[in-house]
Amino acid sequence: MKADFWLERWRDGQTNFHLSKVTPLLQKYWPALGLETGSRVLVPLCGKSLDMLWLAHQGYKILGVELSPLAIDQFFSENDLQPSSHVSAIGQHFIAGNIEIICGDIFALDAATLSSCSGAYDRAALIALPADMRQRYVNHVYAQLPKHYQGILITLDYPQHQMAGPPFSVNEAEVRQLFSTHSKISVLDRRSILDKEPKFVERGLTELDTVVFRLSGPAAGSQAPI
Repeated sequence: MKADFWLERWRDGQTNFHLSKVTPLLQKYWPALGLETGSRVLVPLCGKSLDMLWLAHQGYKILGVELSPLAIDQFFSENDLQPSSHVSAIGQHFIAGNIEIICGDIFALDAATLSSCSGAYDRAALIALPADMRQRYVNHVYAQLPKHYQGILITLDYPQHQMAGPPFSVNEAEVRQLFSTHSKISVLDRRSILDKEPKFVERGLTELDTVVFRLSGPAAGSQAPI
């Protein structure tokens, strides 16, 4: 999926993927990860997600990454935040309190930046990428996080032939394959949401599940059931 596609979506206001509230599944499952307060949490392809505000209010340092400067401007203005900014080799950085958003390409993030993130929250990144980009994305981002990282991944699972993405269907088998070389995976939640998503019914879907995965690096503690 080329950058121009997403930039155009934001310019045209075609942002149905944006939630106007904090994701309930994040609120339900994140606290049980036990990630130390003050840890840096990566939020890839963050848009203007209110989830970043919620995580910051829990005491975490947020590092969002977003291609669209319009999305970033809207995030800070809509939440009455006045960011400072500077430019680095990986993009333009906007910082307000515990929230930093880099306007740039997720693939431009360097090893030093990624290794500084002990947490990761992915609700919109993996399912935004076509199949031929997902392994590259997972290897670039998650393989360079600390060996003790903890995270939450939320995907959609539906018959891909019934609807062209994005958002794309990424089922459990694919998630396990994508992360198999560097992360531990467990399923925390799976539920049908088709009755809550009439726009997807209109696009032809007959099944639609949301799936919540717990992610952790190989050196993280044992994954007790949540």
